[in-house]
Amino acid sequence: MPSYVFDPPSPSALPIAGRSELFPVRRVYCIGRNYAAHAIEMGHDPDREPPFFFQKNPDNLSTSTTFPYPTHSEDVHHEAEMAVMLQSGSANIATDAALDHVFGYALALDMTRRDLQATAKKAGRPWEIGKAFEHSAPIGLIHPVSSIGHPDHGRIQLSVNGELRQDGDLSQMIWKVPEIISYLSNYFELSKGDVILTGTPSGVGAVQRGDRMNMSIKGLGELSIVVSNLR
Repeated sequence: MPSYVFDPPSPSALPIAGRSELFPVRRVYCIGRNYAAHAIEMGHDPDREPPFFFQKNPDNLSTSTTFPYPTHSEDVHHEAEMAVMLQSGSANIATDAALDHVFGYALALDMTRRDLQATAKKAGRPWEIGKAFEHSAPIGLIHPVSSIGHPDHGRIQLSVNGELRQDGDLSQMIWKVPEIISYLSNYFELSKGDVILTGTPSGVGAVQRGDRMNMSIKGLGELSIVVSNLR
């Protein structure tokens, strides 16, 4: 057994619907501007340009029912997304073989310190300060492919305090799940335990302390998160 100068942190792991085992997380990739209407609302061209990615940290994934409002921001936005969990991977995966690597799917939120992201964009800097903070990715139960198949259409919605904010369909993704996996594998060697957030439809907006966010995707259940003060 190796010896460490201190005990290593526990690995990040996620619950699976109907099973006692946990899904261990290796990396978290997020695709940007993957719904045309969202690209437009963020001031970008919705044409099918090559996708781009940023990363969150594995321990940013949170199964808590509360989202602590983060520090150093007064403009925190919700982004409802479908997460893809990989059970295997490699480099240079062919599109027609990509779905063979998928273990399951889950609801997820890409919470964003929009003001800090905007400052980083203006300066041409990375986005992590706006995207990869603690608790920034609330996530639901993983639904295995063996139970639900591969969802390629279905309504994706998010409401805040009962008001519908985001209302789209998985079929509106510019880059579909097999294409996302294949493209990403050309630049990174994907592996079991990787999680991919697949983008958000239009309607992103700010949340305040005390708000309740309710998200759903057809076939993947619901996720209810309360925005709280930072603990």
